[in-house]
Amino acid sequence: MRALILEAIGEPLRARELPLPEPGPGQVRIAVRACGVCRTDLHVRDGDLPDPALPLVLGHQIVGEVDALGPGVEGLAVGDRVGVPWLGRACGRCRACLRGRENLCPDARFTGYQLPGGYAEATVADAAACLPLPEGDPIELAPLLCAGVIGWRALTLAGESERLGIYGFGQAAHLLTQVARWQGREVFAFTRPADRRTQAFARELGCAWVGGSDERPPVELDAAILFAPAGELVPRALAAVAPGGTVVCAEIHMSDIPSFPYELLWQERVLRSVANLTWADAQAFLALAPRVPVRARVRAVPLEHAEEALRELAAGSVEGALVLQVG
Repeated sequence: MRALILEAIGEPLRARELPLPEPGPGQVRIAVRACGVCRTDLHVRDGDLPDPALPLVLGHQIVGEVDALGPGVEGLAVGDRVGVPWLGRACGRCRACLRGRENLCPDARFTGYQLPGGYAEATVADAAACLPLPEGDPIELAPLLCAGVIGWRALTLAGESERLGIYGFGQAAHLLTQVARWQGREVFAFTRPADRRTQAFARELGCAWVGGSDERPPVELDAAILFAPAGELVPRALAAVAPGGTVVCAEIHMSDIPSFPYELLWQERVLRSVANLTWADAQAFLALAPRVPVRARVRAVPLEHAEEALRELAAGSVEGALVLQVG
């Protein structure tokens, strides 16, 4: 099968022909149709996340069909269409798992980082991590599995916020904006200063206000979500939210947060992070998405051009999402 392999940190992906993988106990093999390209893939490739399982197939927004079952698999059949997200395995026995917070499982393993990913024609995945998908084009569904689900978890942690700020208007933000507006919230979009193209995109999606990340919004916000991996935005977001407001950091990796005065946190403001997703988050969002409906703005890229797609993502020139077209 064709696959793009990360052989060493910081190196370009290499095209390779690999044997078709065989599913082990509790696993299925998936014929990959599409796989989203995510900023987390960049963090893995560039060494921001430690100890990836090299050599590695990246990719954790996988859409495909089950084409083989390993021993002991129940509830799935050959031909089922499934999605595989970032959280690829949890122990199911620890305190976190028993509380429905398997995203905090100390033995959790992640797709395209410690487990095989979707930058390939086929992959294997734990059956427990395979999610049922709504109807739709695999290319358009792929971003829902990370950008959509992580955005949904961040939104739930932001609470009942009528005025919602979003810092970094990329893959997750353009999906989350659709959900937030459907729920009746006002969305205030913060982009890179003078990024007119992205600002126009945010206005097109119905944001109430659009400006640079160096600007103050015209009103106090109830909550803010940071999708930009820039720690210096945290004090700015805290300064923008009203007393009792929440700032949610949704990136898996972020630059250092600079020192800021306690006054910015005082009056019961909350600063918190999002640690990937639970499978319940994914199921809830994937059930909700067709009702909104959430429409991902995507551009399909051939599998062989995955390295070019990562470079484009790193340059910050992507509007919406990039998705590898595999099968």
